[in-house]
Amino acid sequence: MKLRTLTTILAALGGAFIIYVGLAYLLAPQSTASGFGLPGWPEHEGTGFLAVKGVRDIGTGLVIFALLLTGHRRALGWTMLAMTFIPAGDMTVVLSNDGSAGTAFGVHGLTACLVALTAGLLLREGPTQAAAPLPTSTTPRVSVPTTR
Repeated sequence: MKLRTLTTILAALGGAFIIYVGLAYLLAPQSTASGFGLPGWPEHEGTGFLAVKGVRDIGTGLVIFALLLTGHRRALGWTMLAMTFIPAGDMTVVLSNDGSAGTAFGVHGLTACLVALTAGLLLREGPTQAAAPLPTSTTPRVSVPTTR
């Protein structure tokens, strides 16, 4: 499998996954929040913060797809490298608030590693070679005189 194909698949899966997570926080915030790894989560009037997380997760996924679909692969690599901060920060928040270490490392830590790996592979890709245009019937032909 070519590196470009692999990185496209990894980036698309990452974008789709975080959009799915965002939708889950919007549609079923209380049941989704319990899987984050924290011992408690906002209730009643505080549930708006879960919707904020959902909206931001969806926005993150859309940024990935926008860069992927427009062919800005190097920018996507740098963006995903910067986005590694999000799951790494989530892991730190869970651990520093007496949350589940298994969830902190197994979900957030693993996600940070996968995002960083995808970013590294994207940044490792070489520039794509632009194919030379093929001559067509509308392409003018120029004759170069030869000297003797």
